[in-house]
Amino acid sequence: MKRSFLLYFLITLAGLIIIGRLFQLQILNGGNNDLTNSAAVKTVYDFPERGYVYDRNGVLLVANQLSYDVMVIPNEVEPLDTLEFCKLLKINKEYFKKKYATANRYSPWLPSVFLKQLAKEDFAFLQEKLHKFKGFYIQKRSIRNYPIASAANVLGYISEVKESELRKNKKYQQGELIGTLGIEKSYDSVLRGIKGKRFLQRDRLNKIIGSFKNGVHDTLAQNGQDITLTIDTELQQYGETLMKGKRGGIVAIEPSSGEILALVSSPTYDPNEMVGRQRAPNSVRLFGDKHNKPMYDRGLQATYPPGSPFKLINALIGLQEGVINPHITVSCFGGYRYGNRPNAFQKCHCDTYGGGINLSKAIAKSCNSYFSNAYRKIIDKAENATIGMNQWSKHVKSFGLGNYLGYDLPSGQKGLIPDGKYYDNRYKYRWGPTTNISNAIGQGEVLTTPIQLANVTAAIANKGFYYTPHIIKKINGKPISITKYTERKHTTIDPKFFPPIIEGMHEVFKDGTGTSSRVDGIEIVGKTGTSENFIKVDGVIKQLRDHSILIAFAPKKDPKIAIAVFVENGGYGSVIAGPITSLLIEKYLTKKITGKRRKWIENNMINLSLQDIYDQKIITPKEEFKD
Repeated sequence: MKRSFLLYFLITLAGLIIIGRLFQLQILNGGNNDLTNSAAVKTVYDFPERGYVYDRNGVLLVANQLSYDVMVIPNEVEPLDTLEFCKLLKINKEYFKKKYATANRYSPWLPSVFLKQLAKEDFAFLQEKLHKFKGFYIQKRSIRNYPIASAANVLGYISEVKESELRKNKKYQQGELIGTLGIEKSYDSVLRGIKGKRFLQRDRLNKIIGSFKNGVHDTLAQNGQDITLTIDTELQQYGETLMKGKRGGIVAIEPSSGEILALVSSPTYDPNEMVGRQRAPNSVRLFGDKHNKPMYDRGLQATYPPGSPFKLINALIGLQEGVINPHITVSCFGGYRYGNRPNAFQKCHCDTYGGGINLSKAIAKSCNSYFSNAYRKIIDKAENATIGMNQWSKHVKSFGLGNYLGYDLPSGQKGLIPDGKYYDNRYKYRWGPTTNISNAIGQGEVLTTPIQLANVTAAIANKGFYYTPHIIKKINGKPISITKYTERKHTTIDPKFFPPIIEGMHEVFKDGTGTSSRVDGIEIVGKTGTSENFIKVDGVIKQLRDHSILIAFAPKKDPKIAIAVFVENGGYGSVIAGPITSLLIEKYLTKKITGKRRKWIENNMINLSLQDIYDQKIITPKEEFKD
């Protein structure tokens, strides 16, 4: 009796467990089951159109075009005429075996891309014959199209999701396209949209017999949102034209908003080269060009000594710390002597030998003696060099230097602004302001990117504050309201100290190093500069022509544009960077270049190439060669 009761009890218990489990799977969790894991259900994805991209004036920068991918589900493939199939797709048998094996490894029952981005004429021909080859089908996708071949470094490109990402993130499917660089990456979640899904029921013979549960689980695709960038396409294209045959970066910012008006990197490439069947060979060529580096965004990633424009920051710090004032003069005797050693002399080309030079004239003539004297006083003001250097570094970093600015593009560099600890570690506490006197004139260990210097220029134009530079202006037609981009970032310098600096920068174009780049009717405020360029040529350390630099904003009273121009190996800032800067400012503010002299300057800059210099066997020197 006891045994029969125990048997009935166990049977009842097992039945309740099975019923409970079925209830959990079918009722409680039924709505959450991943139907793609069911062998009885086939999932078909409907990929949405990515959002369109416009410039600040409504000019279309990025559109879409239809693409056709041949997909394969390995366990649905039936015996086929391989030679006929390969001939149809214009591939060889080795390619067929390789792609089929890759798809089978990924998943025998999930779709994989077999052949990407068929041409329209091939698609039409293939569609008529594809019914003969079971397990293969065509998936429509939208790929990018660039109506204007410009701003490739800003726009970036899209590419297939990598297998490593597929394993980590189940929301992606094999062959799906995502943003890889530029705004395509930064705003991928906005641009990509949401995939649609259709679930199809299979019978026991694995044939499609209709919609699963009458389509109750099906979803429609939602297209991506359109975005409007802050870029002015006309200015961007003009900057790229002026930089042809040259290497370097140009960044232009609207001081009143932090909006990036132009972000030029040279050399560049046509963004359409990273689309379609030719994307793979083009990618290998472009990324493989280690000499010209067209995929390297020099506006964001290249770090250079800032040269003479950095003198403006030292002057502002000197005013803030009370060690200089606009009226005190310094005598310059061809340079600044900072020690008893014969080589402890910093040359100067301000042409004021023996005469007194005040702040405004020092900026206009770019006097090394004046700013080295100011820098030394800044460091010496503290009780020791370490504390003085830390205070100096704090002021400099308040302009956004020495760190990522927080802009909305995926690449960049921090640059370098040293502090007391940096030199304590390097010189074991045995150092002083003359050890790193080159910091006074933007050489030494100081490194900046073009976008950082453009941001410094915007901060000066605003008399002590800046907005985080950004590239996004609107999403789906609505202006952005991101606090990060609308909050003022204040420097450590009191606003009252900026006017004398701005006056000195105005003198640069009136009677200083930028005189030749004056534009009638526009008050340009700026600072020319050069930075030394040490390289290794055939194993020998040499010094090539300096990098040409200029920062400026205009108009003086109501700044609309702040700009930084770096031209590698361009020589004096007034020679190449100066004319390019003034042309860009004139073009942006007046929409044209007027006058014979200005037209001559424009043609000269467009036709000027420095490729002969770049074609030397140049290897960037290691850190030890920079001292």
